[in-house]
Amino acid sequence: MKELDLLKKDWQKSDNSFEQVSEIEIYKMIHKKSSSIVKWIFIISIIEFVVLNSLSFLLPDEKMSKSETIEIFITVLDYLSYGVALFFMYLFYKNYRSISVTSNTKKLMECILNTRKTVRYYIGYNLFLVFFVAVLLLSTEILIKSVTNHDDGARIFFKCILMLVFIIIMVGIVWLFYQLIYGILLKKLNRNYAELKKIDL
Repeated sequence: MKELDLLKKDWQKSDNSFEQVSEIEIYKMIHKKSSSIVKWIFIISIIEFVVLNSLSFLLPDEKMSKSETIEIFITVLDYLSYGVALFFMYLFYKNYRSISVTSNTKKLMECILNTRKTVRYYIGYNLFLVFFVAVLLLSTEILIKSVTNHDDGARIFFKCILMLVFIIIMVGIVWLFYQLIYGILLKKLNRNYAELKKIDL
């Protein structure tokens, strides 16, 4: 009986050690995957910044009926958007560095949550920027041309409705683009977070 009791104790010890080793291995795997995902978020943000700004320089500048005030405002907004984009890239890099050096489950979960939050703010900012700039430019164009052509109220209203439909479609396309790129990475991070939550319980 004493020998059986000793064997049971050994089995229990073995089970605990296997469980502990298993959790450590799972953590290492999730940590590696999460670090890789956040690194890709940072890399994609850089590629996006370079490609979009390169296209804006390469594409011909459309001549719209913009006033000098609007042109100055758009120029200031361009430089501001560069600054905000670079700030978000810094945050993505900071998230990557934080997640790379973390050494415990709770800290890794916190890093994942911070990354998710940063990406959502980034997507929200870009969608707002697209909507705001499109409304500003198109409404100015409609107003100037309507005054020049002496359009009546009904015609101006119809043009405004068309403008809103066009802007909604454009923002929707941008949203789908971000969902396709960043959404897939965020889903993977969410799965990693769920697995870490099981380990942390």
